[in-house]
Parts: sequence; structure tokens; C-alpha cells
Amino acid sequence: MVQIVSAFLILLAIIDITGSIPIFLNLKEQGKLIKAWEATAVSLGIFIAFFYVGDALLKLFGVEVQTFAVAGAIVLFILAFEMIVGVEIIKCDAKGGSGASIVPIAFPLIAGPGALTTILSLRAEYDVINIMIALLANMAFAYVALRYIDVIAKVLGNNLVFIIRKFFGVLLLAIAIEMFASNLAVVIRDFIN
Repeated sequence: MVQIVSAFLILLAIIDITGSIPIFLNLKEQGKLIKAWEATAVSLGIFIAFFYVGDALLKLFGVEVQTFAVAGAIVLFILAFEMIVGVEIIKCDAKGGSGASIVPIAFPLIAGPGALTTILSLRAEYDVINIMIALLANMAFAYVALRYIDVIAKVLGNNLVFIIRKFFGVLLLAIAIEMFASNLAVVIRDFIN
């Protein structure tokens, strides 16, 4: 249960649906069609495909999961820094057509580079079933957030969305440091042996 909660919080912080609420509202104001079910289903498909195929890709290039987890921790650190400080280091130039459910919502806003790195990096720390339960819970949360975006924005208000984003940024920073330290020790030990 601890692994599920921990993996859920990690994914919740990195996917950052609440932090993306202003982006979703902006897309709606531009007349972009947002289908909550389509966006979450496509995101889930991308996550699951990368979770299983991503490992084979790593083996193809001779990269260990722990080494990838160290690299993922660095990406998480940068994303956490962005959330805390309010700067954009990792840029996303994706643009959607008349609908926005797949691009940019499913990819790269929900299943973006940081989240994909995270889902694969979690394999070094947690059991597969716990990661999948945490992922499904996050996709359910994403669906509800997209489905009721207007209601959520009114209830939370700009200030609370800002506070939530900063809180998850600090949480994500701590998780990134923990992930970096624990996996770097394994990488160094394997390198020395």
C-alpha cells in the first residue's frame, strides 16, 4: 500500500494536472475541443506502451534501469525546479488542430517526457502492480479534472492552484533527490565491480 501511495504521489506531482488547469482553460477559450475520455485513454496507452517497450529500448542501447532512473531523477529535479521557481526550462512547442484531446493534452501535457521518464524510472523502486494501480488512479484523477475543468477552476481559484503547484514542486524535488541518491549508489557499485 505504501508503494501505491508513493507511486501515486510521484506521478501526481509530475503529471501535474492541477498545474495544467490554466493551460486547459486557455485551450477551451481558444475553441479547442477537449474530450476527457479520449485524452486519458490515449495517455494511459502511451504510459503502458512506454512502461513495457521502454525497457526493451534501454536494453537495446545497453542502459540499465538504475542508470535510467538516475537520468530520470535529474529530469524530475529540473521539472520540480520549474514548478517551484516558475520558469520554463523544458519547452513544449506542440500545437493542436481543432481538437486538443490528443495533442497537446494527452501528449505532451499528461504523458510528457518527464512523466514517461518517471514511469520507467519507478520500475527500479516499486513493484509493477503497484505502479499500474498508481497510474490508473492518476488517469482517473486526470479524467475527472478534464471532465470538470471549469468547475474545478472556479472552486480552487488562481491562488490555490498556485499553492498546489508549488507544494507538488517541493514534494517532487525531494522525491527526485531520493531517487537520484538511491540509484546512483547502485550505479557506482556496479561500475566499481
